[in-house]
Amino acid sequence: MTNWVSAVQQLRRERRSGVLVTVTEVRGHAPRDAGAKMVVSAADVWGTIGGGNLEETALSRARALLEALPDEPSSATISLSDKARTEHGRQCCGGEVTLLFEPLPVVPAVAIFGMGHVGLELARILARHDLDLHLVDSRKSYVAADRLACLQDGPAEVVGHHSPVPELALGQVPAGTHVLILTHDHAEDFALCDAALRTSHLGSIGLIGSAAKWRRFQQGLRVEGHPESAIARIHSPIGTPEIPGKDPAVIALSVAAQLLQSVRVGVAPS
Repeated sequence: MTNWVSAVQQLRRERRSGVLVTVTEVRGHAPRDAGAKMVVSAADVWGTIGGGNLEETALSRARALLEALPDEPSSATISLSDKARTEHGRQCCGGEVTLLFEPLPVVPAVAIFGMGHVGLELARILARHDLDLHLVDSRKSYVAADRLACLQDGPAEVVGHHSPVPELALGQVPAGTHVLILTHDHAEDFALCDAALRTSHLGSIGLIGSAAKWRRFQQGLRVEGHPESAIARIHSPIGTPEIPGKDPAVIALSVAAQLLQSVRVGVAPS
């Protein structure tokens, strides 16, 4: 039987949301002791907190939370008495159990295209956050394992992609991925912008560069047949104006601050 830790890891790996249910307090007789855990997804259950009415009630609550997607944990106290009927019947152990429901949301996904000086500094910051981080470059050495080793001590799941045609990697990232385009080549940047607008499953799209660069790109994207509403999906220049500077580490901090704020509140950077 899969233990609860493996179940949580599986949900993270498969990018599925879930709820971790823990017995936090037991008074009187109950089918499981404090500390028992169960992991619930929309379709699966791992572990048990004791079966019967208690577990069915917990499953119902957990799946209601999956639909509501709350940010904070919640708790519930359930009486195991023949006088305490729920929609799932009665359980006559005679005790009372308190359950903690902890949401396990799907973490954000971010893809950085271009792992030069700014890209690597940006990855250093984002790797310290709980997200899936995809790092893409057309130059193999820039996503080599030894170069990305500095990113392995954070909570992010880091995946390097060597892609001689970087826009092909857009089809390999998860649905809702926030894309940041900052390659070493303006032609590569433009190809990625064009391809990103033709890729429907992406989240926000950000492009590094000056306002003049973005005006040229807008003209080119119109020539490629993109309507204004589609072009408006791309945000450029990226970075928060409250953190000015041209040093790669400063630019990375500015871009990360804007992105993390937008990911937190669930909107695209502007």
